[in-house]
Formats: sequence, C-alpha cells, structure tokens
Amino acid sequence: MTVVEPRLTVERRLLREHTLVIACDEVGRGALAGPVAVGAVAIDAPRARKRVPEGLRDSKLVPELRRPAVAERAARWVEASAVGWSSAAEIDDVGIMRALGLAALRAIAGLRGAGVLPEDAVVLLDGNYDYITPAGGTGLRVRPLIKADRDCASAAAASVIAKVARDAHMVEVHDAHPVYGWIHNKGYASPDHREAIKAYGLSPLHRSSWAIGEAPTLF
Repeated sequence: MTVVEPRLTVERRLLREHTLVIACDEVGRGALAGPVAVGAVAIDAPRARKRVPEGLRDSKLVPELRRPAVAERAARWVEASAVGWSSAAEIDDVGIMRALGLAALRAIAGLRGAGVLPEDAVVLLDGNYDYITPAGGTGLRVRPLIKADRDCASAAAASVIAKVARDAHMVEVHDAHPVYGWIHNKGYASPDHREAIKAYGLSPLHRSSWAIGEAPTLF
C-alpha cells in the first residue's frame, strides 16, 4: 500500500487569503466507549514554509508506539494546539454529530486561550460535512475537505495530537473498568470488548444510546 505523505499545498493556498489556518480532525467517532476528541492546530504562513515534521501522517497511519513522538514534533511545529472533548453521556444526549461540533468548538476555544484569534482564520475540517457551524460556530469560516487528515499536514497534526490524547485518556480510565480491555482497544469494538459487554453489560462510559450489541468490529 502506498502511503501518502501530507503536504502543505492547501494550507499555503488558503494562507494567501487568510492570516491563519486552523485545522481540525476528530478521533473516537466510531468507538463504543469513551469520549470523542477533536484536535485543533493553528499555523501561519511562516510555519507553512517549514518542513513537515518527520513521520507526520494521519494518526491511523502512524504506528502506536511512534505516535507520542510524532505528536510532540507536530505540537512544536504549529503555532498552537488544543484538544476538545465530548463525553459519552453528551453523545447520548445530543447525538454524535452535534457532539463532534461541540468538541471542535472547545478545541478552538483552547486555541483562543493560547492567543489565537479564530476570527482571523479559515478552519480546515477533515471530512465532507461542516459539523462546527450547526453546533454554534457562527462567525467561523469552515472549509470541509475530504481526506484532509491524509493530504494536509496541518490536519494530520491535529489528528495525531488528538489520537495520542484520547488514547492516553482511555488508558487512564481502564483501571476503573478493566474487564473491557480499554488499555488495548481504546474503547473501539474489538472482539474482546464486545465479549466483555455481553458478559458484564455496559459501563457508565459506554455510549448507551448506540446499538452496541450489533456494532461491527472497528478496531
């Protein structure tokens, strides 16, 4: 399989018209347990002229043991980074798409806290649907782009930063519910996770509104 290396072509084009690019990508969308997380990074024109950090890819293409080092290099490269969260209970309450939007807005608020002005930026969002604006992101210029996490270095950075953060969270909560094996499956529908659900039922961190018993294996 040919691995596509992310570039900065899209970012450089957008930076001709905007002061900043904020790139967002989500992780944990298909998990059965735990929160969804959205990573957000900000880059300006000088950073877009630098070399892409070594090993940076969409988080799904970076081996697990290498992700923390890649995420650290990515965080040093961008102007600022943040991760926003939406809990399993919130996903049950408002649905996954609205929860993604809320998590993205929290990540962008984290960038604001680091001195980034989102109103000066264009928001590059991985995917084909703008879930940020319906969640309350009025005043933001959101540009969805399919495969942005694969093709755009800024979105890849957001992806790997969010993935490392969410994986670390699932490892932390594993001890409270060890039967589900979250230290290994990170809340996704691995066979051992589904077997544990059949044996022990759902924990408070499972997305109880989902048809978990019939969920496909995504891990």
